[in-house]
Amino acid sequence: MADAWLAFNGQTKHITTQVQFKPVSEDDMGFLSDLYRSTRWQEVLQAPWTDQQRKDFLQQQFLAQHDHYLKHYPKAEKLVIKLNDEAIGRIYLDRDDVSICLIDVSILSNHRGNGLGTQLLKELIDEAQLTQKKIVIHVENFNPAYQWYVRHGFKQMEDKGVYQYLEWHPKPTE
Repeated sequence: MADAWLAFNGQTKHITTQVQFKPVSEDDMGFLSDLYRSTRWQEVLQAPWTDQQRKDFLQQQFLAQHDHYLKHYPKAEKLVIKLNDEAIGRIYLDRDDVSICLIDVSILSNHRGNGLGTQLLKELIDEAQLTQKKIVIHVENFNPAYQWYVRHGFKQMEDKGVYQYLEWHPKPTE
């Protein structure tokens, strides 16, 4: 079960067989920090800092985000995404009786653009449709994924300043 997409007990329809998932452990913290840095590096290049200062700043931000997720989503499913046994990303999900919160999904840059994000989202949408739950997510204003979510049926529900709050709703069952 540790290598399965836990939401579907290994019964995925859209994800290729070379992709596996495992619960995050302390052993993954180095990878997760590197992954976070890879998603934010372009932003900090604008600061008049040395590369070491940028790395230190991003490490601090990663730890703050990690602590925030642990505090505010204590029951969340936190998974490392692996491709052919190599860690390439993460997905964090929190479920309750009415919704699936997509807390975070990040993929290393050299693995982006290959359709994996769409496969993951389609699995979530299938789960949400089957369970009649909405999917919720906060997307930063500058994140190019905002339009990607909109193309997949998400609607902006609220402007929260730095973030946009989006929801996807299942079609009613008959």
